[in-house]
Amino acid sequence: MAEILTSALLQTTWIEAFAVIFSIANVILAAYQNNWCWLAAIISVSLYIYICFTAKLYSETVLQLFYLVMAFYGWWQWTRKSTENKKVKIIIWDLKKNLKIIVLGIGITLPFFFITKNYTDAALPFSDALVTAFSLIATFMVTKKILENWIYWIAIDSLAVFIYLNRGLQLTAILYFIYVIIAVVGFINWRKEFLQNKT
Repeated sequence: MAEILTSALLQTTWIEAFAVIFSIANVILAAYQNNWCWLAAIISVSLYIYICFTAKLYSETVLQLFYLVMAFYGWWQWTRKSTENKKVKIIIWDLKKNLKIIVLGIGITLPFFFITKNYTDAALPFSDALVTAFSLIATFMVTKKILENWIYWIAIDSLAVFIYLNRGLQLTAILYFIYVIIAVVGFINWRKEFLQNKT
C-alpha cells in the first residue's frame, strides 16, 4: 500500500491533489451532516470536470457536471430547512422503492453505455456508465437525506477504484477506497440518528 501511495503521489498533478483533498472533506462533512460539505463538493467537482475529460471518461465528466448542479441544490436544500428551524430528517426507503431505483439505474446506464461505446473513444464505457448512472441517483438521495444512499455509494465507490486504477489515476483510486470507508461510517452515523429520531 505504501508503494502504491508513493507512486500515486509522484504521478499526480496539483489539480488532482486539490480535487482529492476537497473530495475527502466533502464526504466526511456529509457523513456528519455538516452543510459545508456542499461548498467542498463545488470545489472538488469543478476540478474533476477537467480531470475526467482529459482522462477520456466522458460519462464521468457528465456526472461531475451533474454533481456541480446537485451541490448547489444540496446547499440550498439543507440550509433552507435549517433557516426555518426544521432540520431535514433522515428517512429510509422500503425494498420495493429500492428495487425501482436499481431498475432506474440500469435504465440510465444503457443509453450512456451505448452512446459512449459507439460515438466516443471512451475508456471502460460500461463501468463508467454504470458508476455515472447510480451516482446520479445516490447524489439526489444525499440531498434528501435518504439513508440507503450510503449503501449505493459503497458499491459505486468500490467499482470506481477499479476504473481509476485502470486509467492510471492512482491517487483518485485511493480517494475512492477512502470513500468506501467513509460511506460505511456515514451509514452508521445516519442510521444511529434515524433510530434515535424514530423513538
